[in-house]
Amino acid sequence: MKNIALTGFMATGKSVVGKKVADILSFGYIDTDCLIEKICGMKIPEIFDKYGEKYFRGIEKVAVKRASRLKNHVISTGGGVVLNPSNIVQLRKHGFVICLKARPEIILRNLGDADNRPILATDDVYGKIKMLLDERQHFYEFADYTIDISEMGIDDAALAVVEAYSKLKTR
Repeated sequence: MKNIALTGFMATGKSVVGKKVADILSFGYIDTDCLIEKICGMKIPEIFDKYGEKYFRGIEKVAVKRASRLKNHVISTGGGVVLNPSNIVQLRKHGFVICLKARPEIILRNLGDADNRPILATDDVYGKIKMLLDERQHFYEFADYTIDISEMGIDDAALAVVEAYSKLKTR
């Protein structure tokens, strides 16, 4: 079985939906952000503060490579993983890339406290979300399948991912 790699902007449910999908399909589950923290021995905000985004993206590439080599896994990726096209190539080698998307107001609601999101360190979080969504839109289009989760709960989103995976497997 091929992996399912979930991409999409932060707070679109990649982690929570990914865990649910892994349970439904009896797959393993891995979160590249958690893997990055394990590799570095520190939390992502600390990595950004101490080393900057460029360093973080380099470690992210290593984490994606490790995760994509696994078999029968749901891989939840960080929101910016798509910024490096080689990450998408790597994820596609052993799986399908499914993008979860949501409207900016849904993302803002899902974020709750944005303090642990270094990329959103601003007074206008909503504006920054909209700007980043616009900047990244064309990167997200490289997914094999896209699901708008704006009007879905976790269970419905997970079932939509499973359904998309089933369709992709038969191509």
